[in-house]
Amino acid sequence: MFAVMKTGGKQYKVQAGDVLRVEKLAADAGDKVQFNEILMVGATVGSPTVDGAGVQAEVIDQIKGDKVIHFVKRRRKHGSQRTKGHRQQLTLLRVTDILEKGAEKSGVKAAIGAGSVSGAAVAAAKPAKKAPAKTAAPKKAAKADAPAGADDLKKLSGVGPALEKKLVEAGVTSFAQIAGWSADDVTEFDEKLSFKGRIEREGWVEQAKDLMKD
Repeated sequence: MFAVMKTGGKQYKVQAGDVLRVEKLAADAGDKVQFNEILMVGATVGSPTVDGAGVQAEVIDQIKGDKVIHFVKRRRKHGSQRTKGHRQQLTLLRVTDILEKGAEKSGVKAAIGAGSVSGAAVAAAKPAKKAPAKTAAPKKAAKADAPAGADDLKKLSGVGPALEKKLVEAGVTSFAQIAGWSADDVTEFDEKLSFKGRIEREGWVEQAKDLMKD
């Protein structure tokens, strides 16, 4: 029996015993994980997913993909160019079982992407310094949209209250999250939030790393 599952924005056709590489998962070697976003199992096609279906797999190792060269050139009066390499972090796993139904009762933890924005990631991020208790000035009312302990994302170049709100609504609340973005993450957030290349242009990832040191 085969299944078509989705993880990390990609689709994979798998069957028991297959070994494949997927976008990095938050799991250690030897862990058993379950993929619940199943688009097809055998002859059953989901709409868009198959209810109760799942694909279970054992994590073999955390690895890196082939090196990709990323070249950026800014055509301006004082233009610049930059070349950097990137190796995508991947998880190597072996498919152990395909469930047509009952996956929600299997007890196996769901496979979660390591780059996903989650409550655990926010908790691990460096909290902002607490200001002394005082009457809030009207100027600081805009920070009410951000959760408690979030970093002031407006310190990033080109980020005002409107862009900060977009980032917070997308689950991005700390410099630590932005500093950990890969090239694929930058592309994903740039498209999802319609930033039109702003993240790369303004160098948010490098800025976030510097702000974390401060």
